[in-house]
Amino acid sequence: MAARRRRRTEESKRREAGAVAVAVALLVVVFWSVVWPYAAAVLILGGLGSVAWWLWRTDRMARGRDREWRGEEAVRAGHRTLADVDAMSGTAFEEHVAGLCRRDGCTEVRWVGGAGDQGADVLGRLPDGRSMVVQCKRYAPSSTIASRDLRDLLGSRVHFGADVAIFVTTTRFSRPSATFAATHSIATVHRDHLGLWNSGTPLESLLDVSAAGQGDSRHRARWKRTYE
Repeated sequence: MAARRRRRTEESKRREAGAVAVAVALLVVVFWSVVWPYAAAVLILGGLGSVAWWLWRTDRMARGRDREWRGEEAVRAGHRTLADVDAMSGTAFEEHVAGLCRRDGCTEVRWVGGAGDQGADVLGRLPDGRSMVVQCKRYAPSSTIASRDLRDLLGSRVHFGADVAIFVTTTRFSRPSATFAATHSIATVHRDHLGLWNSGTPLESLLDVSAAGQGDSRHRARWKRTYE
């Protein structure tokens, strides 16, 4: 009798376990039938997102390499030695400066030199959006820029309502003119910085140093002996 009761107990437990297993299986089937469309959608969207991210990253890298290559080509195409610049006409020099501005990402750049130019040779916008007015003077290296030239540019900045005034020259600035430029926030690009600009240094980097780098009196004396 005891053995028979044990067998019945074991059979009862097996039936209960089977019923539980069937119930669990039914729950899994029902749950999956409800959830699988969403799970499939998540998997599909995740896959599409991964593919889209990979394509975006690949395109961004390709565009970056292309911009770098175009920048290098622009520097090579626009490169001029200072001797080449010295041989330019005044108009050619102004157009060369406009080209350097475009190379460095300036927008709306246009040459406005000539009669009635109101003291401006190039107008445009810096890469950060500020409007600029540029005056160009292709003087002999032995010359110096006088304060009166800078006064003309100061008037141009007011006339055109420009945010930034830039004076570019093939020579250097006298001490009074450099002081005048600093006092009135006129950015100055002298001969040494023009050489750097020709070689690929961005314009905005030169604006930060402006007339700095012309040296002390001994440097200016060597400059004068070199170009006289």
